[in-house]
Amino acid sequence: QVQLVESGGGLVQAGGSLRLSCAASGRTFSSYRMGWFRQAPGKEREFVAAVSWIGGKAYYTDSLKGRFTISGDNAKTTVYLQMNSLKPEDTAVYYCAAAGHGSTLDTYDYWGQGTQVTVSS
Repeated sequence: QVQLVESGGGLVQAGGSLRLSCAASGRTFSSYRMGWFRQAPGKEREFVAAVSWIGGKAYYTDSLKGRFTISGDNAKTTVYLQMNSLKPEDTAVYYCAAAGHGSTLDTYDYWGQGTQVTVSS
């Protein structure tokens, strides 16, 4: 059974940092992308970042480049999202996704339960 377990969310003041982690178990995703999406209240879930295990290339939504950094471990089972200079508009539930091919929801087969990130002003 595939599981994606997220951790690292929480409450932080604007300008602060958080590091999210997502650990995958049950299968390997070495031929695919793992990444992060987020969903703010009343909004659709949106792509944040992803890493391709083939070659290690990272992909970001343009508006978050420079503040967010995605990385993965050598075992290709855990992906991290370092979030710096956080803003109140970054408040959302952040979801880990795996076995993906792109930057849209329908290209990912597995999802975590989500972790809440709240940025206070």
